[in-house]
Amino acid sequence: MNNFRNRYRSRRYKAHVSLVGTTQLHLRSPFTIALWSVAFPGFGHLLLNKYLRGYALVVWEMFINQKIHLNLAMVYSFNGQFQAAREVLDPRFMSLYIPVYLFAIWDSYRTAVDINKVYLLAHRENSRFSTYSIGAFEINYLDKRPPWLAAVWSMGIPSTGQLYLHRIILAFFTLAYTIILIAQSRLLLAIHHLILGEIKAASAVVDPQWLMYVPSFYFFTIYDAYTTSVENNKLFVDEQRNFLLRNYQPAGTVIPAGSKVE
Repeated sequence: MNNFRNRYRSRRYKAHVSLVGTTQLHLRSPFTIALWSVAFPGFGHLLLNKYLRGYALVVWEMFINQKIHLNLAMVYSFNGQFQAAREVLDPRFMSLYIPVYLFAIWDSYRTAVDINKVYLLAHRENSRFSTYSIGAFEINYLDKRPPWLAAVWSMGIPSTGQLYLHRIILAFFTLAYTIILIAQSRLLLAIHHLILGEIKAASAVVDPQWLMYVPSFYFFTIYDAYTTSVENNKLFVDEQRNFLLRNYQPAGTVIPAGSKVE
């Protein structure tokens, strides 16, 4: 009996609900994924739920960027201080940065294309999957949540949108990096001086090397929270539809695959 079940069990599932989050397959634009990798290596992989690879690339990006002072060189270049930009760059590690940066873009694009293909096969197979997970420390379940609310929470403090969507590991990862970036860039202190109208003091206190990380990191958490909420809602509706069709559809009724049920 066990051999029979293993032989005929589903090959692909559209989602996996665990105690620490919901991982799902859905269609993504490979160009959008690649552009997020351009903004920050690792972000494209995190959007694809390739967490281990994404975390590794994010950590590597910040490590090597700090070594070569790339952000500071970019700030000097934006201000036309090209000589200062050349002087601040550390050529010892520069050759290590470019290959990994290009790999992150290429690999995220390639993976997005492959996952789209896998999703189409999983959608056609339409296999059942667990819709909730419960344990001694946590509970997770499929539910509909307003995407705008997830985005608003991420606007307040990056990582809270992910926590609202029960993406526990990603939420703690982004929260830890948010604390590091805010502390090292001294952004809140600079904002305090700006509120008081002390523009020169704000410019003097901020650290541009660390500040350059903040925009991409901030907007990524908003985008990720919003899109994830949208796709989770689609998954919830699709699972509910399949449940009703399997259990309450009248015998003999034929509904074409892919049709909508109101």
